[in-house]
Parts: sequence; structure tokens; C-alpha cells
Amino acid sequence: MPSALACRFCGAPLAESFLDLGLSPLANSYVKAEDAGAPETFYPLHVRVCGQCLLVQLPVLESAEQIFSDYLYFSSFSDSWLRHAESYAGMIAGRLGLTAASKVVEIASNDGYLLQYFKARGIPVLGVEPAANVAQAALAKGIPTDVSFFSVKTAERLKRDGHAADLIAANNVLAHVPDLNDFVAGMRVLLQPAGTITVEFPHLLNLIEERQFDTIYHEHFSYFSLLVAEQVFARHGLQVFDVELLSTHGGSLRIYARHAGGGAVSERILALRAREAKAGLDRLETYRGFGTAVADLKGDILEFLIGARRAGKTVAGYGAPAKGNTLLNYLGVKREYIGFTVDRNVHKQGHLLPGTRIPIRAPEAIFEAKPDYVLILPWNLRDEITAQLAGIRAWGGRFAVPIPALQIL
Repeated sequence: MPSALACRFCGAPLAESFLDLGLSPLANSYVKAEDAGAPETFYPLHVRVCGQCLLVQLPVLESAEQIFSDYLYFSSFSDSWLRHAESYAGMIAGRLGLTAASKVVEIASNDGYLLQYFKARGIPVLGVEPAANVAQAALAKGIPTDVSFFSVKTAERLKRDGHAADLIAANNVLAHVPDLNDFVAGMRVLLQPAGTITVEFPHLLNLIEERQFDTIYHEHFSYFSLLVAEQVFARHGLQVFDVELLSTHGGSLRIYARHAGGGAVSERILALRAREAKAGLDRLETYRGFGTAVADLKGDILEFLIGARRAGKTVAGYGAPAKGNTLLNYLGVKREYIGFTVDRNVHKQGHLLPGTRIPIRAPEAIFEAKPDYVLILPWNLRDEITAQLAGIRAWGGRFAVPIPALQIL
């Protein structure tokens, strides 16, 4: 292993392997149909764990600018995610007493999916979004958006411009940050003295216990437990004082942070610390052996796909999420096993999945092809998707859900 690998948080050498998924393309590098014969770049997808601070992480093999400056993920295409955002906006506005005199800043604000609900309440907002094409969708909704990568330098500029925040929201972005210390330090700079930060991220405990290995891809540089998140925020003068368990993305945490010295932490923090300790997240040996559990699941899914093909059954995919690309490239399956997939995101339709080159079509293609099985790649949205596609039962179609264990519904 290259000796230059070091933990992005504490700087210790990364000598411990967590999971090696082989070679894979960037999970959101969808291929245009006319480029079907062009070569692709594959990168090692080998996750390591820091033996000192226990941060699970991927080395940076491609710059954030290359990955995120032009992006095909638009949050507003998921109905359940919009409901989640609207519910959060109402809850936090009431909890913090946000008014027209407040300021809400969202980091990685995407297409304005969240800030639109604060704007509707008359609360001033600002989005910070590095992907210019996605930011345009937010601007079209009337959401002020600063097109930039968030950092201490960005925070200082925004603060000078009068955007110090009473609430900083950062949903599913902490994992995407290569310079973790600069990012968290920037939040401290931008936060008002009595302000609050909320950060949502998939919970490492769920990833391990439910074999959610497909949530690992090159755009996700880090994977967090509460244990590690508290360390990261404390280093930069911020106290994590409350936490909520969420069902999103297969099980996430929403942590609440403020400037250090603000008082005691909640009972929920104490309870989750104890739960993570009981699960062994404070011990390095817990992280070893995860690869064996993942390999067992790989075998189960491959057996299903091979068995379906031998029985003359057809399989189509639903969704073109990044997690699905990790799954399919790790499995090594292509069109002979999954003829096509569909996605509601019109920006992905007509493209091919990276690596596997499986075509992405509009959802109507499911009802035209009438496959025997629909493999749900965004398994975290299984209830939403099975409801949308309930009509496949008319021809005897069934759903296959790959994570945490293969299920045929």
C-alpha cells in the first residue's frame, strides 16, 4: 500500500483496509449514447479506516471539481426526499424561531429542493452549490445561489457580504468533502454566535449492520459515525449537542451543532454514543471482516441474476443512482443480465450507466418491455418505487431488492 496515504482528518497513516470493491468508474459519470464505444477511466474503490480516529474513508483519486462541477443528480426528482425536506423546514423553523429577520444558508443546495420551503415561509435564504448546471435550476425557482465549493475562504467572503447564518443546513454533503477540516472550519466562520448547524449523513452503523456497501463510491470520501463526527466538529470549536435518527438513505443521522461552550448535550447524544460503543464502533477490530459479509451478499445477487437468465426470465432495473453503479460494477454484470434501467430524471435518460453501459430509459419502458423482475437499485426508496410500479403485477412481474439481503417481492 502506498505509504503516502494519510487520514484526511487526523493525518495518521491509513494502514487498515475496510472494504476493497475492486476497480470502478466514477459513479455519476454517465455515458452519452454516442460515446458507447469510447474508453472509460476506472479507479480503485478501496475503502480504509484510520487506526487512530476511526474515520472510514476513500483516498482522493479525482478532484472535487472534476466530480461535482457538472452534475446529473437533481434532488427534486424524488417525491419522498421533497417530503423529507418540507418536513424538516417546518420543524426547524419552529424549533429555532426563524423569521424574516433570520438567514438560512444551505451548503450543497442542489436545485433548491430544500430552500424553497424556507422561502415560502418568508425566511431569507442562500444556497451554496458547486455544480453550475444544478444551481441554474435553483435560480430558476428564485433561490439565491452562490456557485462555489464551500470552504473557509468561501465562508469569509459570504460573511463579509452579509450572509452570516442563523441556520446552516448541510444535507448529504459532508461525505463528499475531500478537505474535511477546511469545510467544517468554514461552517464555524459563517455561523452566527447563537446559530445552529444541522448536518445529515448516512450512518456508518447502518452501512455495516445492513451491508450497505453500494453507498460507497468515489464521490463519497468519508463515512461517519457519531463518534467520529463529534471529534471532527470539536476540533473546529463546534459542539454536537443533539442528534436524530432518520430513515433516509437506508438510515441516516441528523446532528445539531453550535459554537463550543453552549451547554450540555441531549439524552439522544448519550444514548447513541452508548449504542455505537455497544456495536463496537469505538474498536478497530469491528471494522475488519466487513469484506466477507459483502462478498456473501454479492454471491446471493449473482445467483439470482444467473438463475433468472437460465430460466429464460428478463430483468430490468429501476433507477440510475450512484449506489446502483457501485453495485453493478462490483457484480460485473452488464446488459446480458439487466437489459436496461429506467429513471425519472430526464437528465439521465438516453445515457448509459458508467462501466456496465446499461441504457437508461424513461419509466414507461418498464410497461412496454414487461420484464419478469424489476431490480430496485435505489433500495432506500423501495416503498415509493413499488407503489409507482404496482402495475407490473398485471403480467406477473416481481420486484427484487438487493440490500441488505436479496428479497423478491
